[in-house]
Amino acid sequence: MERSLVLVKPDAVERGSSGAIVGRLESAGLTLVALKMLRMDRALAERHYALHKEKPFFKGLINYITSGPIVAVFEGDDAVRTIRAVMGATDPAKAELGSIRRDFGLDIGRNAVHGSDSVKTAEQEIKTFFQDSEILSYQRKQ
Repeated sequence: MERSLVLVKPDAVERGSSGAIVGRLESAGLTLVALKMLRMDRALAERHYALHKEKPFFKGLINYITSGPIVAVFEGDDAVRTIRAVMGATDPAKAELGSIRRDFGLDIGRNAVHGSDSVKTAEQEIKTFFQDSEILSYQRKQ
């Protein structure tokens, strides 16, 4: 069973969209196996987004992601691909109709959610935010 990290970003949490976003992912057949609300500190944010460190948007990204609470780990068959499809394109204006980013994102910088881009990245990201004991797999009933 594949897992992926999903972060409901501060803009979506602050607008009360967390439950709807989690619901969309569950409706796509994914199983919510960990959920935690936290405010990311700068050190965690810089570790999480380290691959963007040299990019011009890095400082703004860090300021944004640490500005408010974030909320999740999902598992399912082909979870990474499924989550990325349900999220839609990074830029909400270019995201598919009915996708999370199209419906809940404000702009490319405040696009409501983060989802791991590969299984390997998901494994690393999940370890950054969750201990093994916080992830509770179970058989979902349809």
